[in-house]
Amino acid sequence: MTKQVQQLDRVIIRFAGDSGDGMQLTGDRFTQETAAFGNDLSTLPNFPAEIRAPAGTLPGVSSFQLHFADHDILTPGDAPNVLVAMNPAALKANLADLPRGADLIVNTDEFTKRNLAKVGYAGNPVEDDSLREYRVHALPLTSMTVGALADFDISKKDAERAKNMFALGLLSWLYHRPTEGTIAFLERKFARKPEIMKANIAAFRAGWNYGETTEAFSVSYEVKPAEHEPGLYRNITGNTALAYGLVAAGERSGLPVFLGSYPITPASDILHELSRHKRFGVRTFQAEDEIAAVGAALGASFGGSLGVTTTSGPGIALKSETIGLAVATELPLVVIDVQRAGPSTGMPTKTEQADLLQAMFGRNGEAPVPVVAPRSPSDCFDAALEAARIAVKYRTPVVVLSDGYLANGSEPWKLPDVDSLPTIEPGFAVADGEDFQPFRRDPETLARPWAVPGTAGLEHRIGGLEKADGSGNISYDPANHDAMVRLRQAKVDGIARDIEPLAVDDPSGDARVLVLGWGGTYGAISAAVRRVRKAGRPVAQAHLRHLNPFPANIAEVLRSYDKVLVPEINLGQLALLLRGRYLVDVISYNRVRGLPFKAEELAGVIQDVIDSE
Repeated sequence: MTKQVQQLDRVIIRFAGDSGDGMQLTGDRFTQETAAFGNDLSTLPNFPAEIRAPAGTLPGVSSFQLHFADHDILTPGDAPNVLVAMNPAALKANLADLPRGADLIVNTDEFTKRNLAKVGYAGNPVEDDSLREYRVHALPLTSMTVGALADFDISKKDAERAKNMFALGLLSWLYHRPTEGTIAFLERKFARKPEIMKANIAAFRAGWNYGETTEAFSVSYEVKPAEHEPGLYRNITGNTALAYGLVAAGERSGLPVFLGSYPITPASDILHELSRHKRFGVRTFQAEDEIAAVGAALGASFGGSLGVTTTSGPGIALKSETIGLAVATELPLVVIDVQRAGPSTGMPTKTEQADLLQAMFGRNGEAPVPVVAPRSPSDCFDAALEAARIAVKYRTPVVVLSDGYLANGSEPWKLPDVDSLPTIEPGFAVADGEDFQPFRRDPETLARPWAVPGTAGLEHRIGGLEKADGSGNISYDPANHDAMVRLRQAKVDGIARDIEPLAVDDPSGDARVLVLGWGGTYGAISAAVRRVRKAGRPVAQAHLRHLNPFPANIAEVLRSYDKVLVPEINLGQLALLLRGRYLVDVISYNRVRGLPFKAEELAGVIQDVIDSE
């Protein structure tokens, strides 16, 4: 039977099931093959906060959304074209996002009375016509997988676990994904369990063959590769990109990288990745708590290393005293905050960008700290490199504000030319025979000397007590304290001369509304702006990487437009800063749902602001 192949320009797929169904692995493998095929892509993993939520319940649903296309895309997509629901909970948790006419693949084996009752279904939605708005493919995925593996010497439980590979094989056939990479992955993953390896490969191939032979799918789909700038690409997550950026910073500065870290969701993968790169002079230390982690990192900076500490919001609160110590001692330190949702423990696996004010002001005393925010998973590499550059050049702690969406999301990344990356000069102090002045400043940067302990002639005091400018002697003099406070602030303010001006995308020059964002909202804002312009409405867009100090031209940009719209996944923290500093009455649009913005949602908001002119 010859089946029809339909060309599509883009597809959004969401795999959803119980947290034990392997949906993250399934989505990741589909993503890796899609990246190898050459499509542009963006992903959104979404998993429970509990280590093991009760099976079959709504809190236990884990999903992975992938948007891939034959052209440049910016977001994981607003709504899936295909939903794979492995149980009733997955269906109920995700059905509201599914547009009319979308494909719905359900594992009917899991639609038992007990599982239906767990999530409040009075009847079986697959059988009661309540899903008539969708193209439903009701398949007994579990039993088909068990049947396909009947000849293997494995338990029924192990056979059932392979149903995610059956589903992956079916979807790989349906969208013409390569298979070699997944088979090689399974061979590596289960190399020590050859029978399990063979069974999973067999399940994957059985899913592919089912799609090829069944009459349930008369059409398969093809999404051609996207046009990319020539070069070597790989798929990368934000956390991996941050780790690579730190490795690059160590190489470009000649400094050994030291990471002091305490595991915390969603930042732990940075620690895991950096621990693999000892050959680049990277040392990783898993401390007993957040305070010990940042203390070790600052100690490493004092000793002449590039000190780094990673955490999420609650950890930043614990590290604040030592970050203040880094401000007082004026030592380089990179502090990475992968923001997550809520105060306290909140929703550890969900995204938010509500730590901006904490990064700006969350320390006692006047303790200014530069703040840098990446805008996409691949941009995390450049943000880490930039943070290290600023920290070393200006002798200051720098906060990098990533978030859960960037940390776990992925996209293609063109590997940079290493020789083109900026050189970072540590500029260690050298004994010149004169009395060493540890707070004698560079007149351009206001940075103090970085003196490696044990260097003859560079002996000096250091610590959290206020120092006399120049000599570094302990000082309680009121005038000196005022001078030191202002010098530390002036040093951070002066970084504005060393960063790029805020770039504005205003193709027609006729826009009267500017959309200004920061951090991980870049993709959704850019996609929304595209939609509005496609509808014939002029709108300008700008996105901030440097949040402290702001770019030198930001006041001019803000006052160049009649209205400035600032979408944020918080209750208006950047808007508060802009209103306070520049007296511009920006318009806030805020949602704090633990999820990224949707492009359609923002496009409507932008249209409303334009229409209100």
